[in-house]
Formats: sequence, structure tokens, C-alpha cells
Amino acid sequence: MSGAVVFKDPPGGRKAVAVWSIGVAVYFVAVIFRTSLGVAGLEAADRFHVNASALSTFSILQLLVYAGMQVPVGLMVDRLGTKKVLTLGAVLFTAGQVGFALSPTYGMALAARALLGCGDAMTFISVLRLGTRWFPARRGPLTAQLAGLVGMAGNLVSTLVLAPVLHGVGWVPAFAGSAAAGVLVLVPLVLFLKDHPEGHEPPARAGGGGFVRRQIRESWQQPGTRLGLWVHFTTQFPAMVFLLLWGMPFLVEDQGLARTTAAGLLTLVVASNMAFGLVYGQLIGRRQSARIPLALGTIGLTALLWASTLAYPGPQAPMWLLVTLCVVLGTCGPASMIGFDFARPANPPERQGTASGITNMGGFLASMTTLLAIGLLLDATGDDYRIAFSSVFVVELLGLTQILRLRPSALRAERVHRPTAASHHSSDSPSPTRA
Repeated sequence: MSGAVVFKDPPGGRKAVAVWSIGVAVYFVAVIFRTSLGVAGLEAADRFHVNASALSTFSILQLLVYAGMQVPVGLMVDRLGTKKVLTLGAVLFTAGQVGFALSPTYGMALAARALLGCGDAMTFISVLRLGTRWFPARRGPLTAQLAGLVGMAGNLVSTLVLAPVLHGVGWVPAFAGSAAAGVLVLVPLVLFLKDHPEGHEPPARAGGGGFVRRQIRESWQQPGTRLGLWVHFTTQFPAMVFLLLWGMPFLVEDQGLARTTAAGLLTLVVASNMAFGLVYGQLIGRRQSARIPLALGTIGLTALLWASTLAYPGPQAPMWLLVTLCVVLGTCGPASMIGFDFARPANPPERQGTASGITNMGGFLASMTTLLAIGLLLDATGDDYRIAFSSVFVVELLGLTQILRLRPSALRAERVHRPTAASHHSSDSPSPTRA
């Protein structure tokens, strides 16, 4: 097929690295903006005079928009190209960050976070597609892994840079000043980014009113796509909930830590994530059979550490246990990328955007649900964090049940389709890492 040739033979090289780096820089800034509320939760509650459940609505709305946009973004990337989608995304998340900085009311701040979430939603799938357009297929797992690590570095910037700036100069200068990063990445994006190398244009796609329905239906019919969604759902949310909003209040208000110490633990989660990303990537790259054990092991270990922390006798858990919890939470991000490794071999190249969008919805739906549950339980129990964070176990149990249910059919279908996939994506099957 002509489409297969385009996907197999991009040249790579220095120009590919330069173009791909522009896209990754956009994603890096999007993650900084996405996670900026995680270090400002207490300040946001004071600024807008809201309780815990209203505070959680900021992140819930942002994630709701993000999750709802994933399939449309996958379709947009296929139809419009990466540059147009990334440019629109950068404009939206920059405008959202400025709006959040200047919002005088809770309602306006909510609208700004929704706008930010809409722009953020356009970045990751675009970067994944940019890697497949510019690099040979055998480099796909590596480019995806590196993109994920750069995204986590954006989270690190929120914790190490934005948090002290916020406490030093105040709300408006910190958030409005950070928005300059969005303008900074927008300039090279508009001037230099190209969807694909010359001579490697994708084939024209058939249009028609049934295109969208067909893409979604055929992707969802694959058990590998559904398994990918549930792996992403079950593994990503414990760390995302902790980093995005509730980690800082939990460590400061419930565990009695100083803000600087709590910020250090949040940084540890991010650093652990980056380190485990490399480990998970190497393990899965060498042995596909490691995917399910790594996913299930991450779920079990995360549940064990949360149970140990919440059930610890005494008012606060010891520092060694909190450190261990944060290190283990660092495995959640790399484990969630395993979801893409089930969806990718289950779908042909022309459905990769849609399949990736479906998979990427999983963790954000779980995070949104848990953020809301924790906020409601905190209000209902008078800020009892032990009861509120127990909602983590309910969501993990739901996801684990679905993973165990779908695993046999997904692996069976993958074995059947592997020879065909290999003929079009020779290196995708043996090296499926998305860490």
C-alpha cells in the first residue's frame, strides 16, 4: 500500500530532530501550564474563596475538556496536519494561562482553565504523529519515550520554578509571566515546523460523512484499543491526582509538612517518573511479554503504598513511607504509556491518531473522577484525607477488572495480526514502548 511506504521510510536525521524538537517544546510548555495549579491549590482556594470540592472543579473541568477532545484531536491531526493543530493548541493554552492569571472571579477562572485544557489536548497526539512522520518506524518507540520524559520535565518546572515564583511575586505576575513561554514556542512553531519531509507527503484520505464514525468504530472494535484505554485508565491517575491538585494539600494540611518539604516530595514523584520511564522502556523494548506484568505490578504496588500510608497508626506517616510512596507514584506515568503499546499494533497506520486518542482518554477520565471524589469526600468528612484518598482503590479496582477481562482477547488478536502489522511497521511490533 502506498500509505505504508510513507510510514516506513521517513529519513530521520538532524532536520527531523530539529522539527520534532519544536513540537516537543510545545508539549513541554503545555504540561507546565496543565500542572501549574498543582503547586497553587491552596493559593487558589484563598484567592477565589472556594472549598475543596469547588477547588477540584478547576482540574476536573480541565481534564474533562482534555479527555473529551482526544478523539476529535486524533481525527483533526489526520485531516489537517500536525502544524495547524499544534498552532491552534498553543494559542489556546497560552490564552487560557493569561486568562487564569487575570480572572477576578471563580467563574472566569473556570472558563480560563477550560480553554487551557482545550489547547493542551491538542499537543501529545500531535507530537506522537510528528515522530512517525519524520523518523523511521524503528525510532517510533524512542521518540515517544523521549516526548514523555520531556513532558515530565515540564511538570518538574512547575514544582521547582513556578512554586517559588508564585510565593515570591504573587498570583498575577507568576501566572501571567509564565504565559510568555507559550508565545516563545509559538514563534518557531509557525515559522519552521513542517508536517512531514519533502517527498513523504501522506496519501490523500477519502472523505465522506462516514469517515469519522468509521474511524472510531473500527478502532473501538479492536480489543487492543480497549485494553490500552483501561491500562491507561488504571495506571495514570494516582500520580496525576497527586501532582495536579491534591498532593500539596495532603502533604501540608494532613501530614503537617512544610511547603518546601512537600514541594520536594512532588519533585521526587516527577524525577522518579523520568527514571522509571527509561527502565520500563528498556524492559518492554526487549520483551513484549513484560507489558502486562509491569502494568499489573504498578497497580498493585501503588495500591499497597497508598494503603500503608493511609492506614499508618498515628496522625502522620513517617517520612520514609512518604518518600517511598512518592517514588512508587513515579511508576504510574511510564506504566500508563503501556496502553499505547496495546492500541498501536491493533490498528493500521491510518487509524493510529484515533486509536491513540481513545487510549489517551483513559487516564484523564480516571483522574477527573478521582479528583471530584476526593473533593466531595473532603467536604463531607471535614477534611478527612484518609477517607477521601480511599477513593483511589475503588477506581483501581474498576480498571483492574477490565484489564483482566480484556487481556486474553487482546493478546489473541495481536498474535493473529502481528505478521500483517510487521509487513507495514517492521519495528513497531517488537519494540512497542511508549514510555
